[in-house]
Amino acid sequence: MSDDPERLLAEALRAQARNAPPQAAEPRHSPPPVVETPGGYGLLSGAGEGSLERERAALDEAVQAESASASAPEPEQAGQSLDTRWVLLLAAALGLAAGTVVGLLTLL
Repeated sequence: MSDDPERLLAEALRAQARNAPPQAAEPRHSPPPVVETPGGYGLLSGAGEGSLERERAALDEAVQAESASASAPEPEQAGQSLDTRWVLLLAAALGLAAGTVVGLLTLL
């Protein structure tokens, strides 16, 4: 008898594989039927007849809209990044102020 844990595990797995019932390997030739729900409500995964075409059409529209907006930059984009900076600065200042108040209340 050896005390090597790897060898014991390998022997146990072989014994289990020998005693396991045989599994029938049946390849699936056709996908399961898709049931479309009434009213256009379906699975979030989009399983249904024509769902792949709808997704491709929506993706094509999004790509076209993105390319059209990227080719003509709007003058508001420069102001938008400035607004974002001010919002982040305000959030940081309010966070520091709230931390200071909580710290002072803790000391009292």
